[in-house]
Amino acid sequence: MGARVRILLVEDDRRVAAALSSALTRRGYEVEHAATVAAALSAAPCDLVLLDLTLPDGDGTDLCRELRRRSSQLGIIAVTARGEERDRVLGLRLGADDYVVKPFSMTELQARIEAVLRRAAHAVPERNLIEVGPVRVDVAARTVTVAGRPVALTRKEFDVLLSLARQPGVAVARERILLDAWGTTWGDGHTVEVHVGSLRGKLGDARLVETVRGVGYRLRGE
Repeated sequence: MGARVRILLVEDDRRVAAALSSALTRRGYEVEHAATVAAALSAAPCDLVLLDLTLPDGDGTDLCRELRRRSSQLGIIAVTARGEERDRVLGLRLGADDYVVKPFSMTELQARIEAVLRRAAHAVPERNLIEVGPVRVDVAARTVTVAGRPVALTRKEFDVLLSLARQPGVAVARERILLDAWGTTWGDGHTVEVHVGSLRGKLGDARLVETVRGVGYRLRGE
């Protein structure tokens, strides 16, 4: 996935869409809104879709089927007032990863988003060895060397480094690092800052991990 988690919100009620977009943006997500099936199908690539099943120009279940046909790794959560068991079963069979019935709390939705994103991330084959400049990460063994020198990291320091190493040279948002290392995007950004500071010290060259102001951090690819 990209440096920030991109969510496509497919919802025809503009007041609901505005409230959800605002809440998700505050939690660090990049949100695009589509009010129709046509707009959803022409939207930019994203990591996860929040999909209302009742739309003005078509049925959300058909859209769900088409989105799943396009990508087996896209996260899809049906967010709808259709709470009958047959509706939930149909949505899941057509490719939705989860099903949330309105009304719901943002805490519940946040937890479900994180769970779907974790499953999607784990479905992507991981390279066993990642080399970024002098940094070499052995994912399976969970070991790190810098210019051939072994570096002892804590579990969280390793997870933070791995989050950066997966996207060398790319600015990785603090929320993305929180999700990769702590399993949540809703937390204290200072926690990431502290672990990055410790990681820089252990790598022996603070310039290897650059701060990208207003976004997060980047592992230098050169």
